[in-house]
Amino acid sequence: MNSALKNPHSLSKNWDWKIHQLQISNCTKCPRLRKHCQVVAKTKRAAFAAETYWGKPVPSFGDPAARLFLLGLAPAAHGANRTGRMFTGDNSGLWLYRALYKAGFASQPESRNAADGLQLRDAWISATVHCAPPENKPTLKEIENCAPNLMAEFEYLSRVRVILALGAIAYKEAIKTLRAGPLGIDPKTKIPKFSHGVCTQLPHGRWLLGSYHPSQQNTFTKRLTEPMFDEIFKTARRLLDGQAL
Repeated sequence: MNSALKNPHSLSKNWDWKIHQLQISNCTKCPRLRKHCQVVAKTKRAAFAAETYWGKPVPSFGDPAARLFLLGLAPAAHGANRTGRMFTGDNSGLWLYRALYKAGFASQPESRNAADGLQLRDAWISATVHCAPPENKPTLKEIENCAPNLMAEFEYLSRVRVILALGAIAYKEAIKTLRAGPLGIDPKTKIPKFSHGVCTQLPHGRWLLGSYHPSQQNTFTKRLTEPMFDEIFKTARRLLDGQAL
């Protein structure tokens, strides 16, 4: 039997998360995505013409001892691909960090750039794909190429108790990765379909939450409102505190 199945936390001591972050930043598995990130970094958006874009895979961000794991889709072309930090520099990030701050997971309510002093408390932010994809649509192969990064983080961030998937694709990939990994769920176990607020108890004391992604498409149309988003983080906090839903 895999030793990780006997002791879910046994592998965490062997993982260097800083090296993991560097490996993500230096990844070249997806030529289409690397080219797109570099082209965007050169052409830029007029509002950011004076800035130097990150223009490469964006590493995960947060507290390595986190109990809350947030999973998004991919960096935004003029957001994280510009700033080099997840959900930083775009409207989705404004929504996310405001909610994290309200719930006590962030040191400040805004994330403008990677040098703004923001720190996450008990939270970690990752993505199914670490490069900004054209039209925000990664291919299945590109998602597959990035899957080992998610697997490693699920496996080695041993204190994680709540996984919050932002959007249907992130929710699907979280389930797929959890089923495949040593800390996974039985393939026969039924997991509810994605919906905003869906909540499922997992093995090893973990929970899977789903939320609409705080994209402009969702927030401008009021599909996702601020109270709805805040309630998701209140639920996450209650689960971490061991309270009944």
